[in-house]
Amino acid sequence: MLGQDYRGILESRHNLAYAYASAGLMDRAVPLYERTLKDSVRVLGRDHPQTLLLRSNLAGAYEKWGNLDRAIPLHEQTLKDRERVLGQDHPHTLASRTNLAFAYASAGNLDRVIPLQELALKNSVRVLGQDHLQTVRAQNNLAHVYVLAGNWDRAIHLYEQTLEGSARMLGEDHPMTKTVRANLATMLRRRGH
Repeated sequence: MLGQDYRGILESRHNLAYAYASAGLMDRAVPLYERTLKDSVRVLGRDHPQTLLLRSNLAGAYEKWGNLDRAIPLHEQTLKDRERVLGQDHPHTLASRTNLAFAYASAGNLDRVIPLQELALKNSVRVLGQDHLQTVRAQNNLAHVYVLAGNWDRAIHLYEQTLEGSARMLGEDHPMTKTVRANLATMLRRRGH
Protein backbone atom coordinates (compact mmCIF):
# COMPACT_ATOMS: atom_id res chain seq x y z
CA MET A 1 0.00 0.00 0.00
CA LEU A 2 1.37 3.39 -1.00
CA GLY A 3 -0.23 5.48 1.76
CA GLN A 4 -1.84 8.92 1.64
CA ASP A 5 1.41 10.88 1.55
CA TYR A 6 2.84 9.27 -1.53
CA ARG A 7 3.66 11.86 -4.17
CA GLY A 8 1.92 9.86 -6.92
CA ILE A 9 -1.36 10.05 -5.02
CA LEU A 10 -1.01 13.84 -4.75
CA GLU A 11 -0.38 14.06 -8.49
CA SER A 12 -3.35 11.79 -9.23
CA ARG A 13 -5.64 13.91 -7.07
CA HIS A 14 -4.28 17.05 -8.71
CA ASN A 15 -4.98 15.58 -12.15
CA LEU A 16 -8.50 14.62 -11.11
CA ALA A 17 -9.18 18.10 -9.73
CA TYR A 18 -7.87 19.59 -12.99
CA ALA A 19 -10.17 17.30 -14.98
CA TYR A 20 -13.15 18.34 -12.85
CA ALA A 21 -12.28 22.03 -13.36
CA SER A 22 -11.85 21.53 -17.11
CA ALA A 23 -15.31 19.93 -17.21
CA GLY A 24 -16.78 22.86 -15.26
CA LEU A 25 -17.47 20.72 -12.17
CA MET A 26 -16.18 23.34 -9.76
CA ASP A 27 -18.11 21.93 -6.79
CA ARG A 28 -15.90 18.84 -7.14
CA ALA A 29 -12.69 20.54 -8.31
CA VAL A 30 -12.34 23.16 -5.60
CA PRO A 31 -12.60 20.88 -2.52
CA LEU A 32 -10.24 18.37 -4.12
CA TYR A 33 -7.73 21.12 -4.97
CA GLU A 34 -7.98 22.46 -1.41
CA ARG A 35 -7.37 19.05 0.14
CA THR A 36 -4.54 18.21 -2.25
CA LEU A 37 -2.86 21.58 -1.70
CA LYS A 38 -2.99 21.12 2.06
CA ASP A 39 -1.43 17.67 1.73
CA SER A 40 1.17 18.90 -0.75
CA VAL A 41 2.31 21.64 1.64
CA ARG A 42 2.61 19.06 4.40
CA VAL A 43 4.38 16.40 2.30
CA LEU A 44 6.44 18.40 -0.21
CA GLY A 45 6.67 21.84 1.42
CA ARG A 46 5.18 25.19 0.52
CA ASP A 47 7.92 26.05 -2.00
CA HIS A 48 7.92 22.79 -3.96
CA PRO A 49 7.07 23.33 -7.67
CA GLN A 50 4.13 20.89 -7.40
CA THR A 51 2.74 22.85 -4.44
CA LEU A 52 3.10 26.11 -6.35
CA LEU A 53 1.31 24.58 -9.35
CA LEU A 54 -1.50 23.33 -7.12
CA ARG A 55 -1.87 26.77 -5.55
CA SER A 56 -2.01 28.37 -8.99
CA ASN A 57 -4.64 25.91 -10.19
CA LEU A 58 -6.72 26.34 -7.04
CA ALA A 59 -6.64 30.12 -7.57
CA GLY A 60 -7.81 29.57 -11.14
CA ALA A 61 -10.59 27.28 -9.92
CA TYR A 62 -11.76 29.88 -7.42
CA GLU A 63 -11.76 32.44 -10.22
CA LYS A 64 -13.69 30.15 -12.56
CA TRP A 65 -16.18 29.52 -9.75
CA GLY A 66 -16.64 33.28 -9.39
CA ASN A 67 -14.90 33.61 -6.02
CA LEU A 68 -12.48 36.45 -6.75
CA ASP A 69 -12.10 37.25 -3.05
CA ARG A 70 -10.28 33.93 -2.64
CA ALA A 71 -8.71 33.78 -6.12
CA ILE A 72 -6.89 37.12 -6.14
CA PRO A 73 -4.97 36.70 -2.85
CA LEU A 74 -3.99 33.18 -3.87
CA HIS A 75 -2.80 34.40 -7.29
CA GLU A 76 -0.84 37.19 -5.56
CA GLN A 77 0.79 34.72 -3.15
CA THR A 78 1.60 32.29 -5.96
CA LEU A 79 3.27 35.04 -7.99
CA LYS A 80 5.28 36.23 -4.99
CA ASP A 81 6.40 32.67 -4.17
CA ARG A 82 7.26 31.81 -7.77
CA GLU A 83 9.31 35.00 -8.09
CA ARG A 84 11.18 34.07 -4.91
CA VAL A 85 11.60 30.34 -5.63
CA LEU A 86 11.81 30.15 -9.43
CA GLY A 87 12.96 33.68 -10.28
CA GLN A 88 11.41 36.60 -12.15
CA ASP A 89 11.99 35.07 -15.56
CA HIS A 90 10.83 31.48 -15.13
CA PRO A 91 7.96 30.56 -17.51
CA HIS A 92 5.76 29.60 -14.53
CA THR A 93 6.41 33.02 -12.97
CA LEU A 94 5.46 34.67 -16.26
CA ALA A 95 2.26 32.59 -16.31
CA SER A 96 1.45 33.58 -12.71
CA ARG A 97 1.80 37.25 -13.61
CA THR A 98 -0.69 36.77 -16.45
CA ASN A 99 -3.07 34.77 -14.23
CA LEU A 100 -3.07 37.55 -11.64
CA ALA A 101 -3.69 40.15 -14.34
CA PHE A 102 -6.72 38.21 -15.58
CA ALA A 103 -8.07 37.96 -12.05
CA TYR A 104 -7.66 41.72 -11.61
CA ALA A 105 -9.45 42.23 -14.95
CA SER A 106 -12.32 40.00 -13.80
CA ALA A 107 -12.58 42.19 -10.72
CA GLY A 108 -12.63 45.33 -12.92
CA ASN A 109 -9.30 46.59 -11.58
CA LEU A 110 -7.74 47.74 -14.86
CA ASP A 111 -5.27 50.06 -13.11
CA ARG A 112 -3.52 46.96 -11.78
CA VAL A 113 -3.99 44.85 -14.92
CA ILE A 114 -2.24 47.05 -17.49
CA PRO A 115 1.15 47.29 -15.71
CA LEU A 116 1.14 43.55 -15.01
CA GLN A 117 0.32 42.64 -18.62
CA GLU A 118 2.88 45.11 -19.97
CA LEU A 119 5.52 43.58 -17.70
CA ALA A 120 4.43 40.07 -18.67
CA LEU A 121 4.87 40.90 -22.35
CA LYS A 122 8.20 42.65 -21.82
CA ASN A 123 9.57 39.70 -19.82
CA SER A 124 8.21 37.15 -22.28
CA VAL A 125 9.93 38.88 -25.20
CA ARG A 126 13.17 39.17 -23.24
CA VAL A 127 13.17 35.60 -21.87
CA LEU A 128 11.41 33.55 -24.54
CA GLY A 129 11.87 35.73 -27.60
CA GLN A 130 9.47 37.44 -29.97
CA ASP A 131 8.69 34.19 -31.81
CA HIS A 132 7.40 32.13 -28.90
CA LEU A 133 3.79 31.06 -28.40
CA GLN A 134 3.70 32.47 -24.86
CA THR A 135 4.88 35.84 -26.21
CA VAL A 136 2.14 35.82 -28.85
CA ARG A 137 -0.40 35.03 -26.11
CA ALA A 138 1.01 37.83 -23.93
CA GLN A 139 0.64 40.29 -26.84
CA ASN A 140 -2.93 39.16 -27.47
CA ASN A 141 -3.74 39.43 -23.75
CA LEU A 142 -2.31 42.94 -23.50
CA ALA A 143 -4.23 44.02 -26.60
CA HIS A 144 -7.41 42.71 -24.96
CA VAL A 145 -6.63 44.68 -21.80
CA TYR A 146 -6.19 47.82 -23.91
CA VAL A 147 -9.64 47.14 -25.41
CA LEU A 148 -11.13 46.86 -21.91
CA ALA A 149 -9.44 50.13 -20.94
CA GLY A 150 -10.84 51.86 -24.04
CA ASN A 151 -7.43 52.38 -25.62
CA TRP A 152 -8.45 51.10 -29.04
CA ASP A 153 -5.53 52.60 -30.98
CA ARG A 154 -2.98 50.75 -28.86
CA ALA A 155 -5.11 47.59 -29.03
CA ILE A 156 -5.31 47.70 -32.84
CA HIS A 157 -1.59 48.33 -33.18
CA LEU A 158 -0.74 45.43 -30.86
CA TYR A 159 -3.26 43.10 -32.53
CA GLU A 160 -1.61 43.90 -35.90
CA GLN A 161 1.84 43.04 -34.50
CA THR A 162 0.48 39.90 -32.87
CA LEU A 163 -1.23 38.75 -36.05
CA GLU A 164 1.96 39.20 -38.05
CA GLY A 165 4.01 37.23 -35.53
CA SER A 166 1.43 34.51 -35.07
CA ALA A 167 0.98 33.98 -38.81
CA ARG A 168 4.74 33.88 -39.37
CA MET A 169 5.44 31.55 -36.46
CA LEU A 170 2.35 29.33 -36.34
CA GLY A 171 0.85 29.66 -39.79
CA GLU A 172 -2.31 31.25 -41.15
CA ASP A 173 -4.59 28.39 -40.09
CA HIS A 174 -3.40 27.98 -36.50
CA PRO A 175 -6.17 28.58 -33.90
CA MET A 176 -4.11 31.34 -32.24
CA THR A 177 -3.68 33.15 -35.56
CA LYS A 178 -7.40 32.85 -36.26
CA THR A 179 -8.24 34.21 -32.79
CA VAL A 180 -5.95 37.22 -33.20
CA ARG A 181 -7.31 37.87 -36.71
CA ALA A 182 -10.88 37.81 -35.36
CA ASN A 183 -9.93 40.14 -32.49
CA LEU A 184 -8.32 42.59 -34.90
CA ALA A 185 -11.28 42.44 -37.29
CA THR A 186 -13.68 43.20 -34.42
CA MET A 187 -11.62 46.22 -33.39
CA LEU A 188 -11.36 47.52 -36.94
CA ARG A 189 -15.14 47.22 -37.40
CA ARG A 190 -15.68 49.14 -34.17
CA ARG A 191 -13.36 51.87 -35.41
CA GLY A 192 -15.13 51.99 -38.77
CA HIS A 193 -12.16 50.79 -40.84
